Formats: sequence, C-alpha cells, structure tokens
Amino acid sequence: MALTNISVRKFILPLSLILWAVPAAAQLTVDVEDTSSDDLVIAVPGLPTQQSIDTPAGSTSELGAKISDVIVTDLRSSGLFKPIGRNQVRGISYSEVTAPQFPYWTGTNASALIQGFVRANPDGKLTVGCYLYDVALETELTRQGFVVEPRDWRRAAHKCADSIYSRLSGESPFFDSRIAYIAETGPKGNRVKRLAIMDSDGANHRFITNGQATALTPRFSPDYKSIVYLSFLDGNPRIYVYDIGTGRQRLITQSTNPTFAPRWSPDGKWILYSMAIAGNTDIYKISAAGGGRPQQLTFSPGIDIGGSFSPDGSRIVFESDRSGSQQLYVMDADGSNERRISFGGGRFATPEWSPRGDLIAFTKMAGNFRIGVMTPSGGGQRLLTDSWQDEAPTWAPNGRVIQFFRTTQGSGKTGIWQVDLTGRNERQLPTPVNGSDPAWGPLLP
Repeated sequence: MALTNISVRKFILPLSLILWAVPAAAQLTVDVEDTSSDDLVIAVPGLPTQQSIDTPAGSTSELGAKISDVIVTDLRSSGLFKPIGRNQVRGISYSEVTAPQFPYWTGTNASALIQGFVRANPDGKLTVGCYLYDVALETELTRQGFVVEPRDWRRAAHKCADSIYSRLSGESPFFDSRIAYIAETGPKGNRVKRLAIMDSDGANHRFITNGQATALTPRFSPDYKSIVYLSFLDGNPRIYVYDIGTGRQRLITQSTNPTFAPRWSPDGKWILYSMAIAGNTDIYKISAAGGGRPQQLTFSPGIDIGGSFSPDGSRIVFESDRSGSQQLYVMDADGSNERRISFGGGRFATPEWSPRGDLIAFTKMAGNFRIGVMTPSGGGQRLLTDSWQDEAPTWAPNGRVIQFFRTTQGSGKTGIWQVDLTGRNERQLPTPVNGSDPAWGPLLP
C-alpha cells in the first residue's frame, strides 16, 4: 500500500513562516494522565475540495466528509477530546483551509480547530491536507499532508488524527494500526472461533480463517506481514504463521501435547510458546522460519504459561503456579535469572509487556477478572477495570491504551474493549460478531 507523507509546504504556505508566530509557552496541550480536567473541545468541519472529482472510492467531496468523520471518531475514542463534527458546525470553503475564520470558531467554544482538504491528482491518487489551529491564539500549530490511493483514504484520516493527537498530547500515535482477534459465533458450548483482522477503529473487517479449525491467541509479526496463531484441527494443536499478503499459511510446529499462546520475539526470528508434557507445562521457543528443534526455557515443576518478550528482547514475562498459585515471573531471554514479580492476594495471568517497556499488563483473578498494570520489577500495581470477567490484555502501539476481551455474566457473550492507563475512557470496539483474544499490532509501516 502506498501512503506518502508529504510536506504541505510544497503546495501551500511555507510552514516556517507560520510557526514563527507561535509562542511555545502558550501552545495548546492535553495531559494524558490528568483525569480531573475536561476534554479538549476540538472542531472538525468537513474537508473541502477545490473541485469534486469522482474516484474509485467516491467523489472527493464525499471523501472529505468521510475523512472528517473518521478523525472525529479517532479523537473521541482517545478520551482526551470532545470533537465537534461536521454536522454541528458550518462547512468551510477550500480557500478557508489556510485562512480560518477564527471569530466563528470562537463562538463554537472550540479550543482547537482541524481543517484540511482533499484533492484528486492527475495520477489518480489523492492528496489529503491536515491543519491544526489554536482558536484562542489564532495560530497554526501543525500541518501534515498525505498522498494515498483512493482506497486508502481511511489511512490518511487516521494519519491526520495521529498527528493531532501527538501534537497536543506529546505522546506517540496509535490510530493507524490494526487489530487481530478471534471472532466467535454459535452456541455457548459449541463456539466457532475464526481468526479476523480489522483497523484500530473496527473498520475494514476481514475473516482470515473459515472456522473449520478452532483458532486462538493471534499475534501480528513485528513487520505486520503475518500473524502467528494456534489452530486446533481434529483435537491436535498446531502453530501456524499466516501471510497476510498472500493468504497462505505455514506450519511452525505441531504436537499431540497441549500447546498454548504463541508469541513473536521483537526481531521476528523466534516464536515463544508453552507445551505440556507428562503433566508439566514449560515455555519453549522455536525458529519463526519453522522446523528445527524447540529450545526449552523453563524447567520448574508446575505450569509455566504464556510469555511476552520485553521490547528489547532481553527478558520474558510469564505466569507460573510453581509457588502454589498463578503468579507473574520475569526471566532473561535464555531462561536464566527467573524471579517472581507479583505478590499479594489473587492470581495473575496473561502478562503482556508494554511496547514502551515501562509496564506489564496482566489479568488479575480475585473473585472477578480485572485488567491491571505493574512495573517489570513488580511495583506500582494498579487495576484498570472492574467487570465480571476481563482478560487477555494487549497494548496499543504507543503503550497508552490497553485492549482486552470482556465476557458477559450469564450469556457468555464476549466483546473487545479498551481502556487507557488512567482507568477511564473504557469503551467497546464494534465487531460484527462476538470477539475474544485481541492482539493490537504496531503502527502500520
């Protein structure tokens, strides 16, 4: 997919001339850790086009409206912004994009304003411009431009939202990313579980497997080209790597022994998994190329499951009942230097290392199941959710938002949810069927 981030200065005013007028100390910001302040009101009118031209994805006028809607949805989902969408404000002309009518926007109570445009290029591609303004100071804060194929207009919208989020929060972006998960259909005692992928906002949903074999615990490869997952066919577990581009999959390993939770190493060269032999479950790693002999990393009596590499690949966090109850442990990547990091009441499971390396997300089981975080040394334990059964956390690419799946008591229905590190901004992600085992991939290349 071709998506080119271009300098807007090539076709509009030079960026430097505008930035000079912005006093750094007065720039708008949002605090991702402040739960007491109100969400920042930000206006997002439809993106105008100089001349509406039909494209394979719709006219440029139609795409300008749709891009505005995606930006609104993205920013609202972060929990930091209160967007005012195109149906709540007047439309703007093409010439206004770089010359906002600030007295009008002041009257909307918006503190920030996003304006942009959509233009069809002679080569059939689209140019999408994206500008952020401080309404009170009447100044431009940032601008971005993207050249995309018409079919990729949603990615341009996510990129615009990412640039606004990063500019105002100081955090890394996460909207232009994808999610793999297990799509569940059928009665509670006879679920059909298929591998599926979608954009971070639930759009562009696609089933990957047909349900003939039960699929579990998917994870994107670091380069986004493939997904590792566990498949059960005729009762036998197999670990496959599915190539997203070709639709083909290759077998990594299979066994008649129970096998669990495959995970990539950060360099994409290894796959971590757990396997039970003669009643003892240990953690192994095997070459992602397939074949070869798996290397056993744990040897203690008990059940060692899961495993998630630190971002630098030097350590692994996993769960084990070797102490008598499920707890979290960290070891070096070669299996040495094991040490327990979770203590206190309850059991701990499904640890997942943050892409920033500063935290480990987990499921805590103490009556109900809740999602929480702690540091890699076991400090600063905090629970972020409080429902009947939340489990299997996975991190957003920027390490600020955690996705998990929630099971509804009684019905057994499952859904994909997310929460940020403040414990607020909890929301359900739309999926066409029940969903479990989410896996949030890195930012798209």
